[in-house]
Amino acid sequence: MKKLPKQKYLKTLGYALNNYISRDCIYPFYASYKVTHKCGLKCEFCNVWMEDTPDLKKEDVFKVIDNISNSSIIVLSIEGGDPLIRKDLGEILKYAHKKPFILFFTTNGHLLDKRPMSEYGKYIDYLHISIDEGHNNLEFFNRLKEFQSYGPEICVQIVVTRDTMSALEKKVKSVFDVGARTVVMPACHLDGTDDYYPDPKEFRKEIIRLKKKYPYTITTPTGFLKNINKQHGCSSSSVIIDSDGGLFYPCRTVGERIYNFTEGSFMDFLKTENAKKARENMENCNRCCGWYQYFATDSFASPISLISSLSPYIFK
Repeated sequence: MKKLPKQKYLKTLGYALNNYISRDCIYPFYASYKVTHKCGLKCEFCNVWMEDTPDLKKEDVFKVIDNISNSSIIVLSIEGGDPLIRKDLGEILKYAHKKPFILFFTTNGHLLDKRPMSEYGKYIDYLHISIDEGHNNLEFFNRLKEFQSYGPEICVQIVVTRDTMSALEKKVKSVFDVGARTVVMPACHLDGTDDYYPDPKEFRKEIIRLKKKYPYTITTPTGFLKNINKQHGCSSSSVIIDSDGGLFYPCRTVGERIYNFTEGSFMDFLKTENAKKARENMENCNRCCGWYQYFATDSFASPISLISSLSPYIFK
């Protein structure tokens, strides 16, 4: 993982302190940017591929990245759809690599053999590969050592449905055996999809058991496991940016598109009355959809959850 400028860490601490004092998570620290909605798969628990949101041109993608780099965000995840579909991805990764944030990259892996991953790997800090029944690629568990040769740290992203809970331990063991990591998340129920959401109490119990049996392997934080059983467990410390630069704020499931990263300062937007009202709406949401990103990012505010999240990376 690359080292960021000290000034970036100091500013991040300042934003975290501001959030704490104001009792309002004004400033987010994690962002996922869907550089495309296009995907070669049509997973039943996903609705991203259903949307016809256009992709930005490379120059406008750079504008989004610049806006992110000038904000409180310290971790950026490049996602999709499948970002490997973009032919200009190498230029995008190279540009993002120069910015003061940690760069994650998430793919379903079906195009890995058709792309120059060793070259892309020079610009990625953590390569997340989604491997599960829904992504129809369970054979990738046998290729984890090969994927590690790309350069960046490998983290397997496993989506668990109510029907695949019993198969989880075998997958986690495969990750453990090669010294990689995995983030395990439930298949949250999104608009327009069938409901595959597992029982949250059973999910929590199983993840805690596997965390103990396979130490420093599962990065799913304890804060997430607690929050999915709460009525109001979401956090606005994370945002999701659409492929056209648009932002459903603060949540993709109930938020409205009230900002675009290609227009004006994101930091200025966060201090507007519209943004404040949107965060209040999130606090009052009763949906309990279990979307991992919104429930898990309390780790940026909770020391105990932060330790749980980082320990697999520190002690490996």
